[in-house]
Amino acid sequence: MRRQLTRRALGIASACLLCGCNLVAGTLTPTPLPDIPVVEFQYPLNDSSVVEGTDVQIQLVAQDAVGDGIARVELLVDDQPHQQGAPVVSSAVPVFTVEMSWLAEGLGLHSMSAVAFRSDGTAGQPATIRILVLPEDSTPES
Repeated sequence: MRRQLTRRALGIASACLLCGCNLVAGTLTPTPLPDIPVVEFQYPLNDSSVVEGTDVQIQLVAQDAVGDGIARVELLVDDQPHQQGAPVVSSAVPVFTVEMSWLAEGLGLHSMSAVAFRSDGTAGQPATIRILVLPEDSTPES
């Protein structure tokens, strides 16, 4: 009799554990991220190469689908502030295209990061690319 009670208790405990386990295969519902401004490098492309002394033209597109629009875009080169741009027609716009320039100095790999801001100061995630600066007697790959 004791053996039957033990088996029954184990059976009930196992059933409870199995019923309590609700692992279901399928897709997860993504947790929405807060809507923040987005910026993207149009040019140059990531991992581009340029010859030292070249005036590199940088084109950025920033968008703010839900907020009050893009108020400014900041460009950092090697984690140092380099330049910023703001819309001319209004204090903030939903889509903002800006062109900036950088004189390629210093041989080797450099990083460029751009961040878009709303007028209330809300910043988006930085977009980052790498640029390889080659000696003047080299031919760039792209």
